[in-house]
Amino acid sequence: MLITYVLLSPTFGMHQYTADLANRRPSVDGPNPDGPGLQPATRVVTTANAPRDRYAAGVELVTPLTTHGTGFSREGLDITAYRRVLAAIARPQPATPDRRILHFTGVHAWNVPLVYALRRRGLPVVHTLHDLDPHRGVRFAGAIRLWNRLIIRSGAHIIVHGRCYRDRLIAAGLAPDRVTFVPLLHGFWGHEAEVGLAALEAQEDPAHTRAQPPVALFFGRIEEYKGIDTLLAAWEQLEQRRGAAGSSDTAEARLVIAGRVAPGVALPALPRGVELRDRRIADAEGIELFRQASVLVLPYRDGTQSALPAVAYRFGLPVIVATSGALAEYVAPGKTGWVVPPGDTPALASALAEALAAPNHLHEMGIAGRLWYHQMRAQEKAALDRLYQQLIGH
Repeated sequence: MLITYVLLSPTFGMHQYTADLANRRPSVDGPNPDGPGLQPATRVVTTANAPRDRYAAGVELVTPLTTHGTGFSREGLDITAYRRVLAAIARPQPATPDRRILHFTGVHAWNVPLVYALRRRGLPVVHTLHDLDPHRGVRFAGAIRLWNRLIIRSGAHIIVHGRCYRDRLIAAGLAPDRVTFVPLLHGFWGHEAEVGLAALEAQEDPAHTRAQPPVALFFGRIEEYKGIDTLLAAWEQLEQRRGAAGSSDTAEARLVIAGRVAPGVALPALPRGVELRDRRIADAEGIELFRQASVLVLPYRDGTQSALPAVAYRFGLPVIVATSGALAEYVAPGKTGWVVPPGDTPALASALAEALAAPNHLHEMGIAGRLWYHQMRAQEKAALDRLYQQLIGH
């Protein structure tokens, strides 16, 4: 079987997702009939400026064009480049003529005509839809909503990262056998770091000592929809509560906000105990933040889902999330973390206070989170293997 993943934009997060899929597939599929060596089992058709270090060396990258966005601009009018992309995706594979899967993994305007063209050729197509509801501040939100509808109507098999979104699509008339829920589990680091991390996990005690005093972590690019204002207000309330009560349990606790502040986002004055790292966080620094933190906080106002709960669980880290999109589906309240209403400052402050005052409970939650992560990895693999086999008729 040959899986061709298609990602035409340079969007970094989408390459993390695509690389995670590609790197976990077999890299070869038997002898190559076109010459010496082995027939590749996984390839990615993408832009020439894709981050190559995210992908394993065995993953073939096919780069018929260079893009700088998602195609909803003048760049998307380049018909010659579009034809090169279509030819690269549909390129015959003599060893696997009837065992090909085409999986589109991220947003690009050309995906719509490409999917329809490939479907007309009788090729099985899968398309992941990450944002059925584009979050506030996203460019071309109206165009993306229309794009989503066209992809859903194309006949491609749809993958979503929330059970709530699968239920919604079925309620809207999509056949249940045309939509699959697959959990979102990728990391934020490159392939070399993944190899090192896997080796570390094999040696390290899951109960390794974390930073003291405790640290709450917000990780990722700081966008308006992510509720950073609610988090800072909650931290301010937490400081006030501790001062009024004379509490020393969490008096020295810190909040680390790690990620570049997006243009147009204005942060208020930072309360006591808050550290802002306003920059792109390198792989090694990010991994160390997760190894040392006590709890991850995602106070998103209108996000659809995030891979960060799975990242936190892999590191034995509980999470606090807002009930936005499918985020709450990734948390077992009281077992792997806390769930609060979006924009509810007192509720978030209370969850932070409970988390930071109970290190033993955090440890137990971290163990449960690690178990969740490994169970979801097994579920993800089984779901994708089953889907791909069904689509090629095996």
